[in-house]
Amino acid sequence: MNYIPHIIDTTLRDGEQAPGVVFSLDEKIGIARKLDELCIPELEIGTPAIGITEQNDIRCLLNQGFSFKSTSWARATISDLDSAFNCGATRVNLSFPVSDIQLNALGKSRKWVMHSIPEIMKTAAGNFDFVAVGAQDASRADIQFLKEYISAMLHFGAKRIRIADTVGVMNPFGVQQLFAELTTAFPLTDFEFHGHNDLGMATANHLSALQSGASAVSLTVNGLGERAGNAPLEEVIFALKYSSGIDLGFDGKLLADLSAYVEKISGRKQPVSKPVTGELAFSHESGIHCRSLKENPLSYQPFHP
Repeated sequence: MNYIPHIIDTTLRDGEQAPGVVFSLDEKIGIARKLDELCIPELEIGTPAIGITEQNDIRCLLNQGFSFKSTSWARATISDLDSAFNCGATRVNLSFPVSDIQLNALGKSRKWVMHSIPEIMKTAAGNFDFVAVGAQDASRADIQFLKEYISAMLHFGAKRIRIADTVGVMNPFGVQQLFAELTTAFPLTDFEFHGHNDLGMATANHLSALQSGASAVSLTVNGLGERAGNAPLEEVIFALKYSSGIDLGFDGKLLADLSAYVEKISGRKQPVSKPVTGELAFSHESGIHCRSLKENPLSYQPFHP
């Protein structure tokens, strides 16, 4: 890996899509402020098409003067792009479904996707400074169609391609193989990986993506999100540092504080043994462990509590 991984937090967008989780504007500002203090470089701050309240919240977040880059999410429709533009957004992440199972569920086809790209991208490129493009359910898409889609998006000005494991079916080996193939085909492209945790492999999958050619990953605090959630921001950051030797300089105490804050306001209690920030993540009972821990906290722990 000859680049610094780019961390994107999407707690305010994909995290809030967790059933029953609704953040007030003050809570959104609180999350954003803590992420800004942590120096997370980019946040996906919402989906303008949800409605007027969401649009007003996004407009307010954009006007707070935070240091991170703010991106709004949109479906690949003119109306969604208009909603984002009217919020004052200058960066957008637009998304097409690319797997046959999702296209069929919408009554659409691969032909519809390719036919729609020129108009959508012309509108996006004309209204936003930065256009990222998502390949929704890329992990279940036909690989040749996925390449055709990426090629068209790059031709029309996409500056980053998000490869989404929308239902969390990938494993680290499959992620490695996919990014090896994509980065060989598109060697100058910035790829982002966005994977869900349905099979419990999201953290490992994001690490694999970054080690296999992806330059960015999108994560949520505590892995908050739909179904089994997303890859947890704090776990991926610590895995990079202690498993891959890539220290991005994020403050562990601020991460722990952020995790506790999101746990409280989301109402989603974390497992007590959750990696990194779980209440009992540094608890021991074995006498052998405890004896050695008194001499050296790292004897039975990967990092100092």
